[in-house]
Amino acid sequence: MLEIIYPIEKGCYEMKNHVVTRFSPSGVSKEVGHYTHITKIKPNATFYTFSGQIGADLGGDIPNDFNQQVENTFINISNLLKSVDLEPDNVIKVNIWSIVEIDWEYFDKIYCDFFGEISPSMTIAYVNALGLDSIKIEIEIWAAG
Repeated sequence: MLEIIYPIEKGCYEMKNHVVTRFSPSGVSKEVGHYTHITKIKPNATFYTFSGQIGADLGGDIPNDFNQQVENTFINISNLLKSVDLEPDNVIKVNIWSIVEIDWEYFDKIYCDFFGEISPSMTIAYVNALGLDSIKIEIEIWAAG
């Protein structure tokens, strides 16, 4: 897990990169998962968008097992971030598309280990298909550094 973030005020956290702040304001519903409602980027930060990542291993093979695809997807995301000198706390938005029901117990463990205690903004959707028949999950991230 990452070094803990810095609380600015109750429910508002500046990430250790000092570019990203995550918070959930009062007056909106409590989160139903591991995310924050709002992610703020400081002025003059560099904004990164990444293509959606799938569960292919480093050789390009896509396992049939859904949870292995989840694990591989986060390995791929980690490697992308490292390639531009970013860390998970630089991620400002996560979009998740899945064609099968997500095993939340397994997914949440991988997700929370990756992002730590305060997760970025997130959207999840179940869809009928992804780019190839063998792809069961795709995760897209946006980041700032």
